Amino acid sequence: MPSTTSPSLTVLASPSRYVQGKGALDELGAHLAALGRNPLIVADDTVWGLFSQQVTDALAATDLPTTRVGFERFATPEAVDSLVDVIAAGGHDVIVGLGGGSTIDAAKASGHLARIRWASVPTAASSDAPTSSLAVIYTADGEFVEYRFFPRNPDLALIDTRVVANAPVRFLAAGIGDALATWLEARATRRGTADAMAGGRPTRAGTALAELSWDILWENALPALDAVAAHVVTPALEAVVEANTLLSGLGFESGGLAAAHAIHNGLTAAPQTHGLTHGQKVNIGSLAQLILEGAPTAEIEDFIAFTTQVGLPNTLTEIGLSPEDRDEIEAVAEAATVEGETIHAMPFPVTAGQVVDALIATEGISRRVRSERGLPAPELYTGGGH
Repeated sequence: MPSTTSPSLTVLASPSRYVQGKGALDELGAHLAALGRNPLIVADDTVWGLFSQQVTDALAATDLPTTRVGFERFATPEAVDSLVDVIAAGGHDVIVGLGGGSTIDAAKASGHLARIRWASVPTAASSDAPTSSLAVIYTADGEFVEYRFFPRNPDLALIDTRVVANAPVRFLAAGIGDALATWLEARATRRGTADAMAGGRPTRAGTALAELSWDILWENALPALDAVAAHVVTPALEAVVEANTLLSGLGFESGGLAAAHAIHNGLTAAPQTHGLTHGQKVNIGSLAQLILEGAPTAEIEDFIAFTTQVGLPNTLTEIGLSPEDRDEIEAVAEAATVEGETIHAMPFPVTAGQVVDALIATEGISRRVRSERGLPAPELYTGGGH
């Protein structure tokens, strides 16, 4: 995690401009024109196939050229360096990450290295990456490598709720899983002595935004998922998109990460989990963090019931593991507790052994709660998506 020169400093970080709403993508050109005249769009083939015409038209409306470069699945060091080369060769002055969190992170990392401006344009509300001043770097196989921190946030974060409403429901559910962790981690960081991801102690604003995200999700997540299933934009969906993207983004960066995201990073070391989304793995981390904290039984049980309704995993079975997979779970726990991981922002010391016990405990607790509340039993995850 980043550190500050003074333990008394608090820091709040945010994008220069955040734009959200139905039809926002049609206004992309107008917002990019304020940042540069030669944008580079980074998007994978699937995303570009869906939105190339809309983006081209939006840029043409402000006399901006459309230059797009493809992207693979993960923001790897090689992918970032390759984008830097493309930026230099084309003389681009602003880079746009169009798509998912890894695409956006790669755009941020390469824009920083190339010393140009950058914009985040997510096509689903599946994570809080779009607003932050950091990127998560992975191997080509999806194993966590490092966080890269930048001295500023995106110049623009723009999300079209009509686009979100037509994305798969599981993407919104993943964003909810990522955002639910924000308050759990921010409150833990606030009780401890560690810095938040922005490089200083948590601000009250960052912590409050994290809690607001939590409150919005508990009130609106289920009707928002219904809206996406029907491909419509409703006030509930607008609220959840803001919670997943802006409030969670500001909340984690200026409120702090703790055990949930560290356990997510550890889970990437298990090949069985590579087909899962970021938010699905984070949700396992959130439940394990609640167990580590000794949270009230009612809070743990309500969290299990709610995330089951959302469609998020809360058992090892649902991420391709089992309590008997001791070697794999120990490897996850060791990776989650390495020096510098965010788990050390918890207000008490956490060992790998404690993480092992918490992860194993998730299985029995979740199965009991789901049975008692008449919720579906866990199904075995076998890879290739969830």
